[in-house]
Amino acid sequence: MKQLSLMIIFLFALAILTHAQNERKFVRQGNKYYGAALKDTTKIDSTLFNKAEIEYRKALDKKPTDPKWNFNLSNSLYKQMKFEESAEKFKEISELTTDKVEKSHALHNMGNSLLMNNKLDESIEAYKQALRNNPKDLETKYNLLYAMNLKKKQEEEQKKQDKDKDKNKDQDKDKDKDQNKDQDKKDQDQQKQDQQQQPQNKISKQNAEQMLQALENSEKKTQEKVKKVQALRAKSKQVEKDW
Repeated sequence: MKQLSLMIIFLFALAILTHAQNERKFVRQGNKYYGAALKDTTKIDSTLFNKAEIEYRKALDKKPTDPKWNFNLSNSLYKQMKFEESAEKFKEISELTTDKVEKSHALHNMGNSLLMNNKLDESIEAYKQALRNNPKDLETKYNLLYAMNLKKKQEEEQKKQDKDKDKNKDQDKDKDKDQNKDQDKKDQDQQKQDQQQQPQNKISKQNAEQMLQALENSEKKTQEKVKKVQALRAKSKQVEKDW
């Protein structure tokens, strides 16, 4: 009975060992792909980093909380420029580990992922948290200063753009004012012209009335002459008739 128990324990231990070896096999294969991708410094071989990611995930399916394997997975995501995912994974690592140095490294890389994703405020906070856990980390200090300077430059650029927009608005307002002034001047000139033309129109009207009056007088004189001629003619005829 004791021999049977020992055999069961042996088989159980062998199964655990075989299981662990399979996990490590995935990690070793992932490290192999990752190392090969790093060799070519002229480009980022996303294909090999993706293969490394797949192998690390296989290992983590067996042991999800292993900090080193999670770290390797996060690095492979970062190298593929999957910055959103890598930031989340580094955050998980920082929350899982109790070791201050490991936590600092995870937060540092989280800051790098956020920085590459142009999330400056979040990256600055990550670097600060990393330094709280490891105040002597010079690389984190440098990255923190870099992120803060980058934020400052972006804010200055934004202020400049806002200032230019305000300047353009003021110029448009001045332009509108000038246009309004020009329009007012035109309106005033037109009003003056209208005022100058009004007396002329009155004179023209007076002239027209005078012309009409003259025509009427002329017509009266003409009618009088016609009447006289007709009277003379009538008289002549009458005389002739009498003859």
